[in-house]
Amino acid sequence: METIEREDGGRKMDVSGNVPPAREGEPEAPADPLAYEGVWRFTAPAVEESVPQARRAVRDLLARQGVPAQQDLVYSLLLIVSELVTNSVRHAALLSPEVAVEVAIGREWVRVAVEDNHPYRPKALEADFGQTGGRGLLLVREITLEAGGVCDVEHTSTGGKVIWAALPLTAPAAATASATPAG
Repeated sequence: METIEREDGGRKMDVSGNVPPAREGEPEAPADPLAYEGVWRFTAPAVEESVPQARRAVRDLLARQGVPAQQDLVYSLLLIVSELVTNSVRHAALLSPEVAVEVAIGREWVRVAVEDNHPYRPKALEADFGQTGGRGLLLVREITLEAGGVCDVEHTSTGGKVIWAALPLTAPAAATASATPAG
């Protein structure tokens, strides 16, 4: 069974959200005033079936942790995860049989990242509109910018790459102002 591991010292949970009982001598999970904060990471095989599984795991994690996110932010995060996992499955599986997905949640933001072991660092380039594909990273970049967030591609210490996007939990002021009718 795949597990999501809370990297800030909390215990592991399975993808259905069940936390196993503490073993003898293991401390109970610390009470946190903002229980939704933390970092979780899970891995999945680099196969097409992992795309909807990763999306569901992130959606369920956000709901289970009680993250105060608007529905459109959740949809944006899930679309970003889908695009990034799809890219890893399609373009990196040969050199990276596993894909890692990380969700980091802070007081004011959510960061999703997808890591694989393929060394190629893609760039979000303007796509040829005659092509039927090749716009995934461009879409991720545009969704992130529209939400007032940031995204990047970085090399890992193991020679692979991680692509991440961090979105604020609250809508940026410009987006809020444009959505509010004047007068």
